Amino acid sequence: MHPMLNIAVKAARRAGQIINRASLDLDLVQVSKKQHNDFVTEVDKAAEAAIIETLKTAYPDHAILAEESGDSGDESEYQWIIDPLDGTTNFIHGFQYYCVSIALVHKGIVTQAVVYDPTRNDLFTASRGRGAFLNDRRIRVGRRDRLADGLIGTGFPFREKDGLESYCDLFAEMTNACAGLRRPGAAALDLANVAAGRMDGFFEQGLNPWDVAAGALLITEAGGLVGNYTGDSDFLHVGEVVAGNPKIYAQMVPILSKYTRLKKETKEA
Repeated sequence: MHPMLNIAVKAARRAGQIINRASLDLDLVQVSKKQHNDFVTEVDKAAEAAIIETLKTAYPDHAILAEESGDSGDESEYQWIIDPLDGTTNFIHGFQYYCVSIALVHKGIVTQAVVYDPTRNDLFTASRGRGAFLNDRRIRVGRRDRLADGLIGTGFPFREKDGLESYCDLFAEMTNACAGLRRPGAAALDLANVAAGRMDGFFEQGLNPWDVAAGALLITEAGGLVGNYTGDSDFLHVGEVVAGNPKIYAQMVPILSKYTRLKKETKEA
């Protein structure tokens, strides 16, 4: 395992221990609201602090972009992108679908990725050019080649209800096009599950870099494709993502491209 990935795994497992311990008595967890339907707990913060401490001890000069503490802004060609607890709303309710997500970006390219599911003790890892793994076993995207047979993951817009109407249209169209649509509530874990072939594709808008950075590398290293709704490879900072095996991806893009927010902006510009 790459030494930087090794440190990321150590950080993710430390965060997972904090999350698992807190999950045993959820009534004690302090919850505060960032904005409508967007929650943060003391567990998110403690997990993030443990991750940052682990990474900074090993690599004091690296920059950090983390969901709760923001951008450390250090001048470095290395940046860690961290979501200490993706699926906080699930966690608060004891619905066991959430994860830790850690990615390393080197000169703008994601080179290392860890997604850790502490409930199942599932560790997804990838290093650029070396394949994707689940608990040290190589994983590949699913083999289904027809969207009509595919199980597709998504997420609903939840912070701002703006855009919900067009999303419902997209939801209806995708429901008709595939075998089943799922919305488990943690994008990073959804992407990891696409990499492992447990879902055939995934799409969502309104996402942040820390939701998708690690999962995207898992998918490309597992033989899949990731892009924005128009099928371009620029997705990390544009707030929309589509992923899947190459055949399913190619069938999802024509549906999703009608709903992209990027196209409208370029027309007006």
